[in-house]
Amino acid sequence: MCIICIVLSINPLSPQTCTEGFAYDRRARQCIDVDECRTLPDACRGDMGCVNQNGGYLCLPRSLYNQPYRPDTPALPNPVYQDPSAGFPDTFLPACILGYTLAEDGTCNDIDECETNSHHCNPTQVCINTSGGYTCSCTEGYWLIGGQCQDIDECRYGYCQQLCANAPGSYSCSCNPGFILNPDSRTCQDVDECEDEPCSHGCFNTYGSFMCNCDEGFELAADGTTCIDLDECSFSEFLCQHRCVNTPGSFSCICPPGYYVFEDGRSCEDFNECDTGNNTCTTAQVCFNFQGGYTCLDPLQCRPPYVEVSDNQCMCSAENPACRDKAFTILYRHMDLSSGRSVPADIFQMQATTRYPGAFYIFQIKSGNDGREFYMRQTSNVSATLVLSRPIKGPKQVVLDLEMVTVNNVINFRGSSIIRLTIFVSEHPF
Repeated sequence: MCIICIVLSINPLSPQTCTEGFAYDRRARQCIDVDECRTLPDACRGDMGCVNQNGGYLCLPRSLYNQPYRPDTPALPNPVYQDPSAGFPDTFLPACILGYTLAEDGTCNDIDECETNSHHCNPTQVCINTSGGYTCSCTEGYWLIGGQCQDIDECRYGYCQQLCANAPGSYSCSCNPGFILNPDSRTCQDVDECEDEPCSHGCFNTYGSFMCNCDEGFELAADGTTCIDLDECSFSEFLCQHRCVNTPGSFSCICPPGYYVFEDGRSCEDFNECDTGNNTCTTAQVCFNFQGGYTCLDPLQCRPPYVEVSDNQCMCSAENPACRDKAFTILYRHMDLSSGRSVPADIFQMQATTRYPGAFYIFQIKSGNDGREFYMRQTSNVSATLVLSRPIKGPKQVVLDLEMVTVNNVINFRGSSIIRLTIFVSEHPF
């Protein structure tokens, strides 16, 4: 049993949790000292008296209990003088209070119980020398519970902002990926990964991470940082009217010879070689433009018994016996047609230019319709329309003889006129 016992505790970690030797005062909202001498029965045993201390208490001999306890200026008892008649020398014996020792010069020096190992601290505690005594405490990172120094789990009380690793008497803080530890060794700061340019195109810093973005025409690869070209041509076959060519970050449309790319960048427009003069026709020929190309038409030459009556018409006179079974006139016309054009489609109009009283007209395809792609639909007594009934794939040239038969039963007359229609079918559907 110790002669002088002192129990000290470290400060509490939370407002309502106090360590041994203190109690939480709700009114003052803090931990205050507990007077163990009043609350503990038989705090000191034997002839020891109890003296309350901040966070603990002292046990002193009762012979010294009534004396003022001033550790800084240890009190010395009054010298005792002996009676000379008793035969004792005229001297006195000084004495020191508990915790001090008499020095050669007659002064009382403090005894360092910690250095002399004369203390009674628990092996888990640390001895701290005081004037006339000592205290048992715990090192930093430990607190006193039930007379034992137990490790404080700093991680439990949120000492670290992010990651915490507890250790005996200590702890260490670390940060999640994307953060770095601040100089206070507790809080974490976001790392701006974009400063290291991890993305091949654009970078956007986020809290604890970053995001990469790509320029238009590119997409993010599986690694999340690299941008790869986007093949727009693979999205749809209708992106370009003719052919799509992928380029880094974009695409371009190209058109076949005889066409140019329209203002929309995707459609193909016919290049009119006849208007621009970009053709090989002679001055004697006539340049005829069609979709995707052109042709040079030679001057009209009427085969006998036909004679030329205009630049595009041949006539066979009724007075000529050789013309008896032939059409009265042959009119030459030219037109172009897109390959694969949707059907049915009205493509050509034919009508009588001269009308006779009592006459009626019959319209028909006399020749050239071997594949039965066309038929004539009469629209009135004097007119008819040529109808495309089946799609035609080009490039192809079709020559149709469209006949208009004139019948007059009053005068017993029957005659015919022919339009020789040459159709240039383009190679492409535009």
